[in-house]
Amino acid sequence: MKLKVGTRRSALALTQTRQTMETLCARVRGLTYELVEITTTGDRILDRPLREAGGKGLFIKELDEALLDGRVDCAVHSLKDVPSELAAGTVIAAVLQREDPRDVLVTRDGRTLPALADDAVVGTTSLRRASQLLAMKPGASTQLLRGNIETRLRKLVEGQCDATFLAAAGLARLGLTLSPAHGVVLDPFVFVPAAGQGAVAITVRDNDSAAAAAVGQVDHRATRAAVEAERAFARVFGGGCHLPLAAYAQVDDAEPGEVRLVGLLLTADGRRMMRDETRGPASQAAALGTALGRVFLERGGGEFLEAAEISAAAAALQGPDV
Repeated sequence: MKLKVGTRRSALALTQTRQTMETLCARVRGLTYELVEITTTGDRILDRPLREAGGKGLFIKELDEALLDGRVDCAVHSLKDVPSELAAGTVIAAVLQREDPRDVLVTRDGRTLPALADDAVVGTTSLRRASQLLAMKPGASTQLLRGNIETRLRKLVEGQCDATFLAAAGLARLGLTLSPAHGVVLDPFVFVPAAGQGAVAITVRDNDSAAAAAVGQVDHRATRAAVEAERAFARVFGGGCHLPLAAYAQVDDAEPGEVRLVGLLLTADGRRMMRDETRGPASQAAALGTALGRVFLERGGGEFLEAAEISAAAAALQGPDV
């Protein structure tokens, strides 16, 4: 059996897709694959935050189209880029064992987050990261920092910002190691990651049972339970990137298995924050995430959503910040 595999063209996407498919081929006898490289809308937008151009889904729209029209049999994604509501006709057939889900604070001198200057300039396009930073450092500021990992590190060295954030999983997949003198890994229950961060998902057409059966050989039960809890929490709020939202779940592998889930909502300026945790059976991970999201709504989480929608509308009227 040969699979045509859709992937973004970035170095990180190509690396993780090849790693994913080599893992799959080692499990499924006789399986081969061909990469189909696709440039997505998110790859083309470099002059403004993606939330101003439509938000989540910009890195997978063209991959979904290629999957649905038959140009590819499956597509490999960083799960954090996949909207909580999938494109009609597609399903997640496998979630691979998760890489390190944590964020890494990168500076030129290895400072911890508390040790950052109160007026530090931090380069990031992530509203989630920026809001958590501002909650901890109200005097700090953020600036747009797009590009691949190497580009962002170069801009940091050149002094365009005092610090930036990177995903530990991305560094690991590219074989990049930051010394403690430059990178500090952040506790995911304190500086909470994006839902699905560090996980790789493979999507197929919902009527392609052969591809689903093959791809399903690399589905990792504990990781799937964790990300289902996170994505269910995000889904309560629409799952987009206009709202500073974070969720992280950790699953105990012991039978019958328990999931610990933390959810976080903030305002864009970091001045208001809502955080809570819950635990429950891994077999009910999605229901657990949904329940936690509803608790947030009951406590006033809808006000955070309304504030984010107003901010997004204002940004759209002002146009891109270039």
